[in-house]
Parts: sequence; structure tokens; C-alpha cells
Amino acid sequence: MILKLFPQRPDHPLADSKEFKRILAEILVDRPVNAVEELRGWYQSLKHAENFRLDHYLDVIHQLDDAAQPHLRRLERDYLHSLHLSPLEQQRLWTESYDYWGEVAALYRLCLQRAQLDPKSKGTERFKGALPLVMTRVQAALGAQVRWLAYRYGPVGEDLWGKLGETYLAAEAVGHAQKPVQLYPSVRGLSSVAQHYLHSLVFFTSSMDSLLPQQIDLADRLVAHFSPGFVFSRDCRPDSVYWVDAGGGVAPARLARRPGVSRPCLRFFSPGPTLTALTELIHLVERGEVPSDLNLGGEYPPKVLLPVLHHLRVYWALQPPQRRHHRHSVKTRMAALDGFDHCYAVFAGAAGHLAGEAGVQHWLVENVSLGGFRACLDDSKGERIKLGSLFSMQPEGGENWLLGVARRFNRLAGGRAVVGVQVLSRQARSVELHPRRSGFSTAIPGIYLRDGGEPGLLRIVLPQGGFNVRESLDFNLEGRSCVLIPVELEESGGDYEIARFREQSPG
Repeated sequence: MILKLFPQRPDHPLADSKEFKRILAEILVDRPVNAVEELRGWYQSLKHAENFRLDHYLDVIHQLDDAAQPHLRRLERDYLHSLHLSPLEQQRLWTESYDYWGEVAALYRLCLQRAQLDPKSKGTERFKGALPLVMTRVQAALGAQVRWLAYRYGPVGEDLWGKLGETYLAAEAVGHAQKPVQLYPSVRGLSSVAQHYLHSLVFFTSSMDSLLPQQIDLADRLVAHFSPGFVFSRDCRPDSVYWVDAGGGVAPARLARRPGVSRPCLRFFSPGPTLTALTELIHLVERGEVPSDLNLGGEYPPKVLLPVLHHLRVYWALQPPQRRHHRHSVKTRMAALDGFDHCYAVFAGAAGHLAGEAGVQHWLVENVSLGGFRACLDDSKGERIKLGSLFSMQPEGGENWLLGVARRFNRLAGGRAVVGVQVLSRQARSVELHPRRSGFSTAIPGIYLRDGGEPGLLRIVLPQGGFNVRESLDFNLEGRSCVLIPVELEESGGDYEIARFREQSPG
């Protein structure tokens, strides 16, 4: 009885208001990565804190989480755009950010559990008004983990899908799924549990494994812009494109794979009118216009934005993307070398000298088609293949080398990963190109793609910056001299360009 009349004070530094203000002030001005690391330490200690009244406990978490937001935005910006981060620095930024969102989500979920266990306490009564915001922050934090996994092409596990679905269903059960709240003081506009759940579903089904991290960030912002227009319902409508079992802990899927027996937790969604709005935006950007209400986190030129918009239109279409070539299952080993310089040396006949280099990778090809193949590789060191990288590849026991580009990358469990490669040429050859400008005699190295081109056009891989639309080139084509008239730049990668030329007899 005495304990009930005089409840124990929480034995935790953050329970003291003066100490809490001091700690919070230091966090606000600390270096972002150090601040986030310290916040994670406080969150871990709060998991085991006792005697906090629930509303006071939530207020402490709430203020710490608010203080973290500018630091988290800075870490994400540095991770995506800083050119001078070492792999270890990148890994630290990723780990601090991903783990932060998991830990703050766990604390908010702990608040919800405490409210269920002690529904009639004074702290719970005061907590109830914050319930929609707490549930929305849980959903947003879990969605941020999905995004950070995409930056490293990692799998989204059943545990994360289970928490996302569980939070949505719990909010729906108490009538808060659609309740609009302001997520953070620094975030414009209102959002809800259902909106963040749908955002994660749309983001995942938009095939981020074929985009670079900076493009994934753009795609995420475009999903945030367009997802309110998606149609999300309990019923499978004629225009439904995707489905998810919110209570099953599984990833969403296209209706090309049916959900089977009807279940109460099944939900269906489709782009609805969003597809038309996306197409209209593409037309605007093609004219060089970017709407002022489109929050992209910065200013991006149309040539950067358009590939992401076109990518989303493909994966939001009512019909799924069709494979151009049939796949065949195989099991064969393959040696691979990346980078323009290695590829140029291979197709110049110097492959034998490169066989012992440390950069040689060994892949296990799982299936092939006319357009490319899918291979499994060792990912135990955690060094991802950069999308768009140029590769020269030789199947085990063969003599011919292929030239290709990495188009997809996914990490798997057990230290493995898979890479999807588009084959550019099976008959590539290294050549030298000579600019026709007087007084400029230095040859430009190139890799001539002798197969797969359009009639009358030649495709040549050049080093980055090698293409000049105003510069014709002298070229020895199959033993005869010709002039290459530049037509267009087809693609630009990290250290290479693919250009198209028209052949002309020397005048």
C-alpha cells in the first residue's frame, strides 16, 4: 500500500529534468555520427529503465527522436553523396543509421506494449492521445530500415515485414490507420500509419535492385510524392496490381502470382490515377520543367531525374515488365574483371597477363539468356558490385570473352550475393581511334562492339569523357580505313561511355 501511495522514482539519468536538458543540448550540437551513436546508447539503456510513468517515458523518447532527425538527414546525405568516404566510413554511417531506426522503433513498440499491459494507469490515460503519432513513427522507422537495406541491396526479412504489417493491422483495429499526424516538426505535411505502410510496399515493388543508391533516394522521394494516389483496399479490384498478406510476414507481390485462399489480412493495391500523373510528370521533365511542389531533397537536372521516372513507370505499369529472352538454368563458373582498363586489355589480347591479378572475381552462373545471365558470388567481404560497372567475363573451359554491364545486384543470406549482367557483346575487340583535329595525335582507346548494333551504326565503348559529338574519328574497320561520325551518347558509366557512330568513307 505504501509503495502505491508513494511510487518509486525512475533510477535513470534521463528522468532528471535538468540532466536531461543538458544531455539533449549536447546531442543537438555534437557531430552527426557521434550524436546518433550516443542516442542509440541512451535508447539501449531506456529498454531496461524502470519506474518511468508511461507518458513521461514517451516524452523522453519523443524529444530524443526529434533531436536525432537533423543528424540522421546529414548521415544519409553524406552516405549518398560524399565522394571521399572510405569503405569503413560508409559502413559506419550505414550501421548507425539502420540500427538507429530499428532501436527507436523498438522503444515506441515497447510503449504500445506497456499501454496494453496497464490500460488504466494515469500514464496510459495521458499516453492515449499520442497513440496515432507513436504508431506512425513506428511505421516510418521500419520503412526507413527498408530504405537503408535497399541502399546496400540487402534482403528485407520476414521479421521486418511482420512488424510493418503488425503495426498497420493494430492501427486499423483501433481506428488510427488513416489518422493524419505531423510525423516530425521538421517534416512538411501530414501522414498516417497506412500511408507509411503503403509507401514501404510501393518502394519495395519498384525494383530498387537495378538503381544506384542516389537513384534509390530519388525514387523514394517520388514514391512519397505519388503513393497517396495509389489505391489500397481489402478487396481485389479489377485494377489491382499487387497484393500483400499484412499478417504473414511476407513481401508484397504482383498479382501475376496469386495469393491463394482468401485471408482477412490480405490487402491489394494499384497505382490507379498515379500512373497518369507520373506520365504527365515525365513529359514535363522532358521539356526541362520540374514542378516546385516536388520535394527531391535538392535540385536535379532532367538527365538525372528522367531515368528514375522511366524506371518507376515500368514497375508501376498494369502489366509487369516482360522478359525479352527465355532463361535457361545452367551451372557454370565464370571469371570476371571489372573496369574499362581491364576490359580494354582483355579484348586487346592481354587476358593471359591478367589471369593472376587480385581483381579477378569468380562467379557461379545460374541461368542464361540471349540478353545476359544471373550469377552468384561470394559477398562475405561485403564489397558490393556497383551497378553500371563494365565487366569482361570468360566461362570456365572456354576461350571467348564476353563484355557486359552489371544491371542488378542483391545480397542474400549466408554471405552470398547475385548479380544480373546484360551482355553487350560476344565479339568485342579493342581498337584505337584517332581524332581528326589537326595537331591532336593521341589515340583514344575503344572497345568495338561487333554484334548487336543497328544497321548503319557502330557502337563503341570509350573511356569516360572520350565522346565528343563535334569530333569525328579515324578508325580501322576490319582492315579498311573509315571515318566515324558521332551520332549520340548511348550510356555513361563510372569509367566508360557507350557511343554510336555512323561510318563514312575517308574524304
